[in-house]
Amino acid sequence: MPGQEATEHDALQFDHVIAGAGAAAPADKVAVVCAACRASIETEYFHVNGNCVCGRCRSLAESVAETPRAMTPFVKAAAYGLGAGVAGAVVYYAVMAIAHLEIGIVAVLIGYMVGYAIRRAIGGRGGLRFQVLAVCLTYGSIALAYAPIAIQGAVDAGRAARSAKTASASGKTTAAADGDSASAAKPSGGTLLLGVAVLAGFVAVLPVLVVVGSLPSGLISAFIIFIGMRQAWKMTGTPRVEILGPFRVGAVPSTTSA
Repeated sequence: MPGQEATEHDALQFDHVIAGAGAAAPADKVAVVCAACRASIETEYFHVNGNCVCGRCRSLAESVAETPRAMTPFVKAAAYGLGAGVAGAVVYYAVMAIAHLEIGIVAVLIGYMVGYAIRRAIGGRGGLRFQVLAVCLTYGSIALAYAPIAIQGAVDAGRAARSAKTASASGKTTAAADGDSASAAKPSGGTLLLGVAVLAGFVAVLPVLVVVGSLPSGLISAFIIFIGMRQAWKMTGTPRVEILGPFRVGAVPSTTSA
């Protein structure tokens, strides 16, 4: 029967075609509704990751899949990621200093925070250079979380060493000691830069020192740190966008790629 054939045709097209009042097109025309902007499509449409979209949204999807090449997006992503990394390092240090616990799962949180911040800075896009940036910032943030504890330990050890030295040299005159302290209080610029470089290198290897110093349980910490960096890597990769089409409205879609 004619009425029955029309009903079956509508049922077959129900997954991606809306006819009548549900679309912006006139009631006697068949139209596809864009899954992104909800606009009515009367001529041709595309499939983007399985969703029907118009030509304009298809172009936007293609732009999302492109890695930004300019320096400005990279600098912005670095600033956002650095801010998220510092915030994550503060959280990690607070957990270790207040609760006196090393909860490695916070490293995964840092990876997520850094990855999300970078992704947000570049409008949901990604690429290899942003992945490398995210991994480096995640590792640096974890190292930064250990830095206050390590530096405090070094300061305490230095004070103890100076106290022991003072006690052993109590019978000597203080004139030479005053001269030595005066000369030590005026370090040169090169010495200062060298000290900063040594401190930065020390902070950079802190996660490795923590892992090696707590073997074999440190292997668990190493694995969790790896998971955190992997999380940041995955979140900043190039988005997967599969585009098929164009398809004519009312025709049976094929698998032709755009």
